[in-house]
Amino acid sequence: MAAVRILHLHSSFNVGGQESRTVRLMNHFRDQAVHTVLSAVDDAFDAADAIDRRIEVSFPKDAAPLLAGRPGMGRYRRLADYMKKFDLVLSYNWGAMDGVMAHTLFMRSMHLPPLIHHEDGFNHDEVARLKWHRNWFRIIALQRANAIVVPSKTLEQIARTVWHQPPEKIVRFPNGIDTEHFNRRPQRGSFPGFQKREGEIVVGTNAGLRSVKNLPRLVRAVAAAGPNIRLAIAGEGPDRAVILAEAARLGISERVMMPGFLRDPARYLRLFDVYAISSDSEQYPVSLVEAMASGLPIVSTDVGDVRNIVARENRRFVVPRTDEAALAAAIQALATDSGLRDAIGAANRLLAYSQYDEDTMLARYRQLYGSAMKRADFARQS
Repeated sequence: MAAVRILHLHSSFNVGGQESRTVRLMNHFRDQAVHTVLSAVDDAFDAADAIDRRIEVSFPKDAAPLLAGRPGMGRYRRLADYMKKFDLVLSYNWGAMDGVMAHTLFMRSMHLPPLIHHEDGFNHDEVARLKWHRNWFRIIALQRANAIVVPSKTLEQIARTVWHQPPEKIVRFPNGIDTEHFNRRPQRGSFPGFQKREGEIVVGTNAGLRSVKNLPRLVRAVAAAGPNIRLAIAGEGPDRAVILAEAARLGISERVMMPGFLRDPARYLRLFDVYAISSDSEQYPVSLVEAMASGLPIVSTDVGDVRNIVARENRRFVVPRTDEAALAAAIQALATDSGLRDAIGAANRLLAYSQYDEDTMLARYRQLYGSAMKRADFARQS
């Protein structure tokens, strides 16, 4: 079968849950697809490091139209004209919405390929309330998308009731992972600078250091939970200095480990005793499922679908988003009871293996993309 040509329109292609899923799909398609990636943020392509070297992928800059900029028919026409040489256009989140609008405006006159839009959540500026002008823009821009893919029930509801998309166009694919890959012991040196003394508990997380993740909240919760608790944060981003400053203010700098971005969380997740999420907004975090597959108990703010994703035994440790005392108490309760940690971790692991394996997710995406292109050969390959 001839390789399909896929254009990816990203808000950013730095490392994150949605970008990691895209990379896994690229690697899964192997030589059945060639990929071109545009980012609305200049030079935001860190996720490319995880793409298999055998995958044919390009990141054009000067040779491609700008994905971000002032709305205008001229720029939209250039974006649409660029899409003509592809078999499928995949767009992701708000930052790619100009590309979606260009596709809707010129799809019929330019005979453009099908477009499938993916929404995975919102940034800090829409935690309290969605912006009305973005909602209206989405309503118009998504008119001719073949499908809107969301991972969570919350986003499914928003797509239907706020963006007024017909139910038959909305598909919910829960994020899946290679669960067996996380069935491994931690590797020595996989988390640089890792320390854990006798009697200490390590609360860990893997997240982009952005304001929406609200990691200073997690620093405060760890400080309040007890002096025998260390915090390990894998990730990089603009809020690094803010997080370190909060640790210094609370006098726990020596208990906070921040080695930066680390590839392959399966190598180090089992170094943690508890996995924590302190975000103001999430939908269906991949890192959560990875931690569950690693057999960890979860402490989290009650955001997105987190409460529905974790095992029933873990739900009492999903606390109101703004209740920092409850977050600290949840950490303390798990830190002081190793049997409870083990029991909840085992329940999470069993659920991850039975419900969130990536083979099901990959098959769903392949079927959707193949159907949009009317390529039955692509849809049924594995």
